[in-house]
Amino acid sequence: MKSFKNLWLITIATVFLSAIPSKKTFVLVKDHTVTIHGTSNIHNWDEKVGTVTGHSNATFNDDGSFDLDAIEIRMNVHSIKSSKGSVMDNNTHKALKADKHPEIIFTLTEPIKAIKSETNQKFISAKGNLSIAGKTKPVTLYVKISIQGKVKLKFEGSQTIKMTDYGVNPPTALFGTIKTGNEITIRFITNFTNTSN
Repeated sequence: MKSFKNLWLITIATVFLSAIPSKKTFVLVKDHTVTIHGTSNIHNWDEKVGTVTGHSNATFNDDGSFDLDAIEIRMNVHSIKSSKGSVMDNNTHKALKADKHPEIIFTLTEPIKAIKSETNQKFISAKGNLSIAGKTKPVTLYVKISIQGKVKLKFEGSQTIKMTDYGVNPPTALFGTIKTGNEITIRFITNFTNTSN
């Protein structure tokens, strides 16, 4: 009778535990591409962010979907390199106040629920805060989220912003003869890998 009771308790516990959503932690890996695109009165320009770090938390549901509970992405300003050389690099770092505010940071502020696990996920909205040069503003990113099992998460998208919204004066060069446009577009492909046991 005692063994039957123990078996019954084990069965109940197993059913209960299997109903608990699976929570996983992911860390951003080096396989990423983050670029900044802009214009000037002479030519278009591109910059690449060399160092990007971050993490995300996801909950996997019984129906095969998952919730994105948290995400944080940090872009090192000093690692931004331009296709136009060191002069542009220095002007960019100075405009972004890199010494005082060395990172551009995106933080998710609202969880994204019931994301389907299909490989060709449509673009969905991600509400968060974007911090540039010490100023933080709410943004809505439209991102494509794809997943491989419960092992890898991929985020892909772009965001156009005005530098002056963040208190950044568009960089200039050659004594002001080259003037960059106020709008820039940040394009990103970031990959995260599961670090949970």
